[in-house]
Amino acid sequence: MRIVEIRETTHSIASPIANAYVDFSAMTLSLIAVVTDEVRDGRRVVGYGFNSNGRYGQGGLIRERFAPRVLEADPDSLVNDAGTNLDPHHVWAAMMRNEKPGGHGERSVAVGAIDMAVWDAVAKIAGKPLFRLLAERHGGTADPRVFVYAAGGYYYPGKDLGALRGEMRSYVDRGYTVVKMKIGADIAEDARRIEAVLRELGSDARLAVDANGRLDLEQAIAYARLLREYPLFWFEEAGDPLDYALQAALAEIYPGPMATGENLFSHQDARNLLRHGGMRPDRDWLQFDCALSYGLVEYLRTLDVVRAAGWSPRRCIPHGGHQLSLAIAAGLGLGGNESYPDLFQPFGGFPDGTRVEDGHVVLPELPGIGFEGKADLIRVMRDLAE
Repeated sequence: MRIVEIRETTHSIASPIANAYVDFSAMTLSLIAVVTDEVRDGRRVVGYGFNSNGRYGQGGLIRERFAPRVLEADPDSLVNDAGTNLDPHHVWAAMMRNEKPGGHGERSVAVGAIDMAVWDAVAKIAGKPLFRLLAERHGGTADPRVFVYAAGGYYYPGKDLGALRGEMRSYVDRGYTVVKMKIGADIAEDARRIEAVLRELGSDARLAVDANGRLDLEQAIAYARLLREYPLFWFEEAGDPLDYALQAALAEIYPGPMATGENLFSHQDARNLLRHGGMRPDRDWLQFDCALSYGLVEYLRTLDVVRAAGWSPRRCIPHGGHQLSLAIAAGLGLGGNESYPDLFQPFGGFPDGTRVEDGHVVLPELPGIGFEGKADLIRVMRDLAE
């Protein structure tokens, strides 16, 4: 059993949308195919992966450093003790050979994309949905019903309050009970936008807001004083993700739930947030995204850190809107997952026919992560592999 090839291609997921910090007019991602010599149902087993939106494709790092290390490793060193499957932890160790500690950022994104593809291959070789494989390996009970919320509400040229309200209503009409919009560009305008959306939603859904790390301490405090007057689901990523003092200061004046973590890329960063960021395990949310932070192998370490700090994995709702986090949520008991109903296609979303009902989806019983159940996505993936 061996990995025969690791292929990468860069795909555009560009859009004219923007948050308070960046626009997505040149956004890309790396698509990965991990080709094995195993055959199931007459087809060679290929694992697929990609990185989440917001950090661009990592083709150079993948092709020059991380994929070659895996392909150069002794194939026997990459399989489990029984020799029946690849071992993602062994593959991860091969990728990270000769890498110094720290310096996460782009490196963590490249490794995370390959790691996703490895886990997809492992579950396919086992002939099981990844969420059930994870539950079996970690002593839990899989629950294929997962909470999801709709992320949108981006700044967009010419987008007025009517268009924003219509967008949010469309998510409610599709079954979502929590929706999210961007803030942080201008506090007065954001107050008008929030109030318009709250009027539109009424009692049909809850609203979360996301500043994407745009605010300094003075601005963040001003927003916190404004936002605490609204019944928000959460206030997300007010300031720089590594400014734990800012996050802790907000906890002193903002009584409602806060969320952060999508731009922290290691279990060490997660531990520092929980030590120094003033996060409250009874109400706040953690958004670490395995596809940006060295993959599921590292995410398992992050969950160990979460538990050691006295938090429940149910307080984790990952960023990214991809099917790997859905599988982790269903297999390891997370609190849910982000969803992009209209953006970053075909990489976001759910397998075809999956319905959002009362803010939840039910994962189908597909081997691997489930990419084969999404026709527009698997078509792109197989173009790379075959």
